[in-house]
Amino acid sequence: MIAYLGAMAWLFAVVCFGAIIPIVPTGAAVSGAATLAFHEHHPLTIVLVIAFGAAGAYVGDLAMYAMCRLGGEKLARRLRWLRDEEHLASVKLRLEKSPLPVLLVSRLIPGGRVPVLLAAAFLGLSWRTFVAANLPACALWAAVYAAVGVAGGSIFPKPWEGVVAAVVLILVVNQSISWWQKRRDARTAPST
Repeated sequence: MIAYLGAMAWLFAVVCFGAIIPIVPTGAAVSGAATLAFHEHHPLTIVLVIAFGAAGAYVGDLAMYAMCRLGGEKLARRLRWLRDEEHLASVKLRLEKSPLPVLLVSRLIPGGRVPVLLAAAFLGLSWRTFVAANLPACALWAAVYAAVGVAGGSIFPKPWEGVVAAVVLILVVNQSISWWQKRRDARTAPST
């Protein structure tokens, strides 16, 4: 049991770090851990992966939100988090209308979390609203990525094959969405 808790602590740390420094593929970490947990044949282990993954995402999001609230746009520019001012303005409008659904969906869209966190911080969204909306968002995010890992674990007989498949799938989906968004932005740019 101590080995499981140690592995879960590492998962928490990786996901928390990745939520603050968004270069770590946190979804792939949760999927890989869920794949390994599936092959352990202990359903509780998969629940722990979801819980520790969600907790790491939640704590990391709170830290990043605090940095954005305290550091403002100056910090966001210095860390190169702020890239598209027009997109940020549209996200602010959506957050003003319905903050909970926007925060919930942003966690599930690759590359969607950082602009929404920035917009929420710059808009001055209350801590109470952010804390309440981000909790189910992180839980849903961890459950979705764990489900990808369980699917990979159930398809492949060896744990390492399922981990590789889950990580590759997550990376391909993330890159495909990023590519699609860039193409869409490039098509709409000349018409504006």
